[in-house]
Amino acid sequence: MRFKKLAKWFISDRPVQNKKLVLSVYLSLRFLVILTMILQFLKGDYQSVFVCTLTLFLFVLPSILERRLHIDLPDTLEIILLFFIFSAEILGEIREFYVLVPHWDTILHTINGFLFAAIGFCIVNLLNENKRVAMSLSPFYIAVAAFCFSMTIGILWEFFEWGMDSIFGFDMQKDAVLTAIHSVMLHPEGKNDAVALEGIRNAIVILEDGSQISLNIAGYLDIGLQDTMKDLLVNLIGAATFSVIGYFYVKTKGKGKVAKHFIPTVLDKAEEE
Repeated sequence: MRFKKLAKWFISDRPVQNKKLVLSVYLSLRFLVILTMILQFLKGDYQSVFVCTLTLFLFVLPSILERRLHIDLPDTLEIILLFFIFSAEILGEIREFYVLVPHWDTILHTINGFLFAAIGFCIVNLLNENKRVAMSLSPFYIAVAAFCFSMTIGILWEFFEWGMDSIFGFDMQKDAVLTAIHSVMLHPEGKNDAVALEGIRNAIVILEDGSQISLNIAGYLDIGLQDTMKDLLVNLIGAATFSVIGYFYVKTKGKGKVAKHFIPTVLDKAEEE
């Protein structure tokens, strides 16, 4: 009885007998976030405290969406969303997995593309099946809409990263070390022909006061471009993967074994009571 009351507060206003696993994951991750918040507060790291607060808010968004939209999110989708938020904010930002774990950012952006394609697919598919909406799209167009939705979210996120780096001096768009430059700006006659500088082994920065700093890296720093394009590419891969899965799900009228774990269902009045 006590479990059901707690689950009802977190998940929705409907029966929760099938949501025990989701609630267990939520409570476990919430405990870790609160513990991290306390430790960061004691260290005086208030920026990390804010990240923890944001994470706790993001954790309850799935349940808010369920209430507002009167839908049931599959357990698989909810659990992946919770782990994704925890991995991006707590492990990635505070525990510095973005720096310590190779390809951590790439993995998350791939999952992001997949998840937002699922969310976009759900939105369009729900509208497509709603009799009150004059809308009838083929499986192909639903898949394309889901793909475009995911890519749009990915692009907006890159805008956000660029803005945070430009305005507040963050480094969300991580730098890359390259050993070659191909640029028309290096052409001695100013022509539109790229001049190649290859085999770069070090870079020296000259400051306004005339002092020089050797970067001591095996090349030169690319400021964010490589990271942004890589993020969008893996977002595309994730989005395309789910779009194909969603296409066959609609094509076969809901018989797909994978898609059903990511596509919400609309609750009727009997289920909500």
